Order: sequence, then C-alpha cells, then structure tokens
Amino acid sequence: MLEELAAAKGVDAHWWDWRGEHRRVPGSALRAVLEAMGEDVTDDAATATALERVRTAPWRRTLPPTVVQREGDPLRLLVHVPHGSAVTVHVQLEGGGRRDLVQVEHVVDPREVDGVLVGEAAFELPADLPLGWHELLARPEVPLVEGTEQATLVTVPQRLELPAVLREAPRAGLMTQLYQVRSAGSQGIGDLGDLVALGEWTAREHDAHFVLVNPMHAAEPVPPMEPSPYLPTSRRFVDPIYIDLRRLPGLDLLPAPVREEVETLADRAARLNAADTIDRDAAWALKGAALRLAYRHLGPRQADEVARLHAREGQALVDFATWCSLAAEHGSLWESEWPEELHTPTSPAVEAHRFAHRGEISFVVWVQWVVRSQLTEAQQRLRDAGMGIGLVADLAVGIHPEGADAWSLGDALARGVDVGAPPDQFNQLGQNWSQPPWRPDRLAELGYAPFRDMLRGVLAGAGGLRIDHVIGLFRLWWVPEGHTPGDGAYVRYDHEALVGILALEAQRAGAVVIGEDLGVVEPWVRDHLVERGILGTSVVWFEWGADGRPLPPEDYRELCLATVTTHDLPPSAGYLALEHVDLRERLGLLTRPVDEERAAEAASVQAVREALAERGLLETADAEVADVVAALHRWLELTPARLRGIALTDLVGDVRAINQPGTDEEYPNWRLPLAGPDRRPLSLEDVVAGPARG
Repeated sequence: MLEELAAAKGVDAHWWDWRGEHRRVPGSALRAVLEAMGEDVTDDAATATALERVRTAPWRRTLPPTVVQREGDPLRLLVHVPHGSAVTVHVQLEGGGRRDLVQVEHVVDPREVDGVLVGEAAFELPADLPLGWHELLARPEVPLVEGTEQATLVTVPQRLELPAVLREAPRAGLMTQLYQVRSAGSQGIGDLGDLVALGEWTAREHDAHFVLVNPMHAAEPVPPMEPSPYLPTSRRFVDPIYIDLRRLPGLDLLPAPVREEVETLADRAARLNAADTIDRDAAWALKGAALRLAYRHLGPRQADEVARLHAREGQALVDFATWCSLAAEHGSLWESEWPEELHTPTSPAVEAHRFAHRGEISFVVWVQWVVRSQLTEAQQRLRDAGMGIGLVADLAVGIHPEGADAWSLGDALARGVDVGAPPDQFNQLGQNWSQPPWRPDRLAELGYAPFRDMLRGVLAGAGGLRIDHVIGLFRLWWVPEGHTPGDGAYVRYDHEALVGILALEAQRAGAVVIGEDLGVVEPWVRDHLVERGILGTSVVWFEWGADGRPLPPEDYRELCLATVTTHDLPPSAGYLALEHVDLRERLGLLTRPVDEERAAEAASVQAVREALAERGLLETADAEVADVVAALHRWLELTPARLRGIALTDLVGDVRAINQPGTDEEYPNWRLPLAGPDRRPLSLEDVVAGPARG
C-alpha cells in the first residue's frame, strides 16, 4: 500500500543504478519522501486514508489546479460538479478577451466522494488559443465543497525554435566561471565589466558567439558567503558581488569627495586580486561599503528606474530585500538562527521589521537595479561586438535550504529532504546537494508561478540559458534527512508543464536553452527535449559508442552543446594527467582500489588519444598534452553540434578542478582564480595578451 501511494504521488519505489542493477527504495526512505510531500504514513490506516484521498483528489475539485496546453492542439478539460448539476467554463485571455468553452460528449459514471455524488463533464480547449498565461473560470450551478472554480491555463509553444544565428551554421563560444576572471581593475572577483572585456575579445579575435558563465544567482549578503554558485540564496535575483564599481550607473554624478572614496574602496578591493584564492567575504565587504556610499547620493536620482524594477518584480523583490535586511541583523540561517516569529514573510514581526528598516530594504532593491542594469548593458555590449547569442546564463538546480527563496516560497518546497544524485561512475557514493526540491503538487496548485518567475529572473539580460541537471524537470533524486545519498528515491514532475513553460518563457525572452542532460538519463527524456527544441549537452569524455570506443564526432547530436570538459571535471590538461583520480584518492571518494581506478581512466584517455591520431588530429597517440587539448577541440569542429563550447581554462592550460563533487571544505571548490599550467593565477590582461596554451 505504501508503494501504491508512492506511485500515485509520482515517487518511484524501484530504480536501476548506473551498473544496470535493480534497486528498491528502503521503506524508511519511502515514508520520509511521502511525509515531505505532506502525506501521513505513520501507520497502515493513515496510509490507506492518504491513498484514498490522493486517488479521489481530482473529483474534489471543480477544475484542475493548472492546465498546460500546447499551441495548436485542442485539449479536453475535465470538470467536476455535483452529479446532475450544470456548469459553464470560459477562458480569460492574458492579453484581454474571453473565450467560452464548448461542452463535448463525455460519458462516465459519477463517483461518490465524501458522501456526495460527483459527476464529470468535458469541455474542449480550442487549438487556436494564443500563447500565454490565461485563466480558466468555471461557473457551476451547484459548487463543490472545495470550490476551486478558478485555475491557471498556460498555452505553450510546440517547440522552441533555434535563433537564426544557429540555423545558419554551428557556432562556437567560450565557457567560464566569471568570478575566476579577474582583471587588474577587478574588485577581488571577476565582474560584469570583466565579462564585457572577455566577451568583446573572444568575439573579435575568435569569432565567438556566446559566453556561458556560472550561475549569477544571489548569495548571502553577510559572511560567511557560500562559495558555490550552485547553492544560492535565491535563483530569482542576481548576486550584486558581480557589480563593477568602475561602471556604476551615475558614477560621474557623485560629488568629487564621495567618488574618490568609492574609488579608494575599489582600489582596496583590487588588492585582493593578488591572493591565490577568491575571498568573497572580503570583496563584498569593500564593494558593499562603496555601494552604500553611492546610494546615499544616487538613490533619489534613480528612483524612477528603480520603481520600474519594483513594479515588475512586485512583492517577491520586497521579500528578498527584507530577508537580506533580516540576515544582516540575525545571520543568514533563518531556520537555525532567527527568532521563530521571523520565520514567515507575512508575520507581524516581519512586517514590523520591514517598516523599521525600510531604508535598508530600499538600498537592497537599488542594488538589484544596479546589477540588473549592468547585466543588461553587458548583454548589449556582447551583441554589439558581433555575438549572435551573447551571454548564456546558468540556472542552478536548487537553492540553499536556509536562504531567501527557502524563506519566502514556503511549502512550494519540500522539507526534510535534499536534492542529490544516486551513485554513478564519477561519484560512486552518490551526492547530497543540500537543497530543498520543489513539491510537484504545490507547484501545480500555485499555477507554476514560482517556477515561471524564477525563469524570468534568470533570463533577464541573457541570450541563452543553460539548465543545470535538466533531468530535474522530469525527476529528481530526493535524499531524506538521516539517509545516505544511495538510499534516496526518484520523484517525478509534470515535465509537460515544466518544459512547456520553459519553452514559453525562453521564446518570449528570445533565448536558446541548453539542458545539461548528463548522468543517469532515461532515453525518452532526451527524445522529449529534442522534440521541444531544448539542446542537450555532450562532453567528449562521456561520449562512447556501443563498441566501447570514443563516439565518432559525426555521430554526436546536432541539437546539443558539445564540449571537451565541464566544471565538474578538471580542465582537459588536468584530465589527461588523471588529476581527477589523484584528487578523489586524496579525498577518499573512490569506491574501488586506486590502481584499478587509475588503470580504467588511463585506458579511457588512451582510447581518446588513439581516436584523435586515427583521425589525423594528432601525429601520434603519445603527443604532448597541449597538442592533445588542441586536437580535442578540433574534434568538436567535426561534430554536427549547433553549439561548441571552449572552456577558458583549456585556452590557458589550467590543470586544477574548479569543483570536486561530493566535497565541501575538503577542497577549495569555487574559490580558485584562473591559472596557467604552472598553477599560478592569470589576470584577464594575461589572457588577452598571451598566446592560447591549450
């Protein structure tokens, strides 16, 4: 019965691991996952009650919570009312106007629910509804007890079409962790000014059409700041640490003494560039102080522009700014450190704080306007430089469990579980990413508004979007608290809704979408993404044919971003030297003897070397590392892939992994600046002036 309830809630009680072995989710884990979805499974009686309630849920509602329709496809809408009573349904269109729906023949026996005989009627949603976010409204003669006579209707594209620049020919671009790319004037961390300089150089010198960067989601406003861009406090808002003080809007309007003080703080922050690791706390302390100085003089002058951002983002922006203000007073871990009366954004205590600290909250809103303005300007500069796509943003798979989004989104997120990944070849213990997942049932009840608004936030100022772990739109691996990553369960999502909404918002933003579909992926998932116009990801080290040899470049997918490496592997020079094996051995992450692991990885590297030599891309299979790295990128040119990504770390010959999955403080993840083959930091000026090393 527990497994029946799990199936009804979209939870897989059985799964296949990376070795092809059948696994069953432990009962304790299954119960924990269902409890995180709001179900009472304390005993058999409670489980039986929950199962019956889930099975009858559609009959308790007049309308389903959300309906997603593909453009051009008629759709049958099922409506529930007390048996024998009449009902009318119409659509209120997003752009104005009304469409009355026609009832169609639908014969089905009524069903008794909670002592009420409930009937089911059918209406046809016409195929010619325009794209957009509409509203469904039912007018029953006799309403059901639960009401639910209003619902969200989303009409989405059949397919996200490629931008013209990609239909013309395959395009190459650069991939980088932006914070790594520090110039002489950077304030301790790579910023949006550095993005412009890097992008203009690659467009001019290398005919690059995009720059793919790490997620630039908001981090904590107070130390210690989380270094991982994939564990943000909010995915909807932008990290102001990427503001370039040299290009502050209105800088020339500051009184001379204030401008000099801002420049002095920027110069002090620039001294941090000499460090071997990136110190976000120190950089933000100086940058934040400079922004506060500027705000006192620029804020009133720029009020109209800020008001437009406020009007667009609404209460969510106020909540984010309120959380930042509370974090400055109580620390950034709201569930662990804040008084309980502050745990809910709408509580009287939070309202009182918001009123008492309205100046601080206005400052945070202004800072968001500044960073978004620089982001928009950066994208325009990249397009003006000749890039057909420009900035490709990155969407992290989740958020910090005690961050701003976790505080403001409430039960749209599941608690008591974390997102992660089951064991695979490169992480044989599995992974726990310490992030609360979306609750699929609550997303539907909320009309997918949190998901839509998050997409709009990250698409603003971007020509493309990479979706980290795109299979999370289909299913996510939930790891209950107190369980190992291997004892989790897959929870399925309404991919038709999530992918459709993604396509709609990307089309409206004029953006191309790349899904990172690596790891354990059901084959049909990739087929669905191709059907919907979402590009996949192909990494040379992960592409192997059925014969056990490297997949020939001609056999790569066309609709994909093809790359040699990824941020979860060392740069190519390091990979060729088996840096990843040495690192995992030091950190105790291997599940088989190191000699066995090294031999297996060396065999893979040798097979790739031989394939490069056979294609004439190398003179011999034992060529120097730099020659092999260059050959690997010429291999990409032989693929039909529409997008080809070149890692900046490969261009300069860096060997160090930027991140080792499965670690926290054991390795300086996300804190290493760009470096050359000698592991010594390189500035952006070094990159632009020096020869490519890879």
